[in-house]
Amino acid sequence: MKKKFPVLSLLILTAIVISCLACGLIMTKDPLYMDLAHCNETPGKEFIFGTDAMGRDIFSMIWYGGRISLMIGFFATLLSTVLAVLVGSVSGLAPARFDGILMRLTELFLSVPGLLLTVFLQALFGGTNVYSLSVVIGLTGWMSMAKVVRTEVLQLKNTDYVLAARCLGGGFFHVLSRHLLPNFIPSVLFMAVMNVRNAIVAESTLSFMGLGLPVEVVSWGSMLSLSENALLSRAWWVIVIPGTFLVGTLLCLTNLGDHMRRSVNKRHSNLR
Repeated sequence: MKKKFPVLSLLILTAIVISCLACGLIMTKDPLYMDLAHCNETPGKEFIFGTDAMGRDIFSMIWYGGRISLMIGFFATLLSTVLAVLVGSVSGLAPARFDGILMRLTELFLSVPGLLLTVFLQALFGGTNVYSLSVVIGLTGWMSMAKVVRTEVLQLKNTDYVLAARCLGGGFFHVLSRHLLPNFIPSVLFMAVMNVRNAIVAESTLSFMGLGLPVEVVSWGSMLSLSENALLSRAWWVIVIPGTFLVGTLLCLTNLGDHMRRSVNKRHSNLR
């Protein structure tokens, strides 16, 4: 049975992304301002989504924090995709011995739990900000994609147009950009979408554990890190509202990535 394109997921994700990017236009209050006179206010007229234990407006924090979480997801995925394309392409075009060494190193990285590797790299980098956290997460998310890129390159490197380009003196980056990348990018596009999701989850997990962004930087993960105090004070909105936006965004990305995966699989099956 043919499944339809997830239009609803695309619309919801687009609305969330646009709202986060334009957060300066829709925020009702300063998301970092601590209004101690209105701590743990329930959702109402003045505070649409209520306030947290420090009196910060959750409605404004949602959009501001979403922009930070999406930025981390985008930059981490950009880095991991570039690394995956380079490593996978080099491995696929290299002689068998060098190819084997690169793949063994890739599998070695894959064998290490991602969260443990992220914490280790973060400790090496020292201080945490949006960009350093994006780099750390990006450096731990390229391995699976690199193996897919290598497989695609192995199938493409013996085609007539690739062999002709190499015989005419085409360098690695020329062959990659002109002949390889346009052919395998659809196969890794869905993995890139899933990497955005994984990066957002990693940032949220680290922030929840107290290992993520500093207190003065608001993200969906840092908002959820307040869940213990919120549960003790019965401020359900501090957990439910950020959690709903986070889970909704992840579900939309998952649906879109799954649709891309099915499309790629169908294209490959039709070519056989």
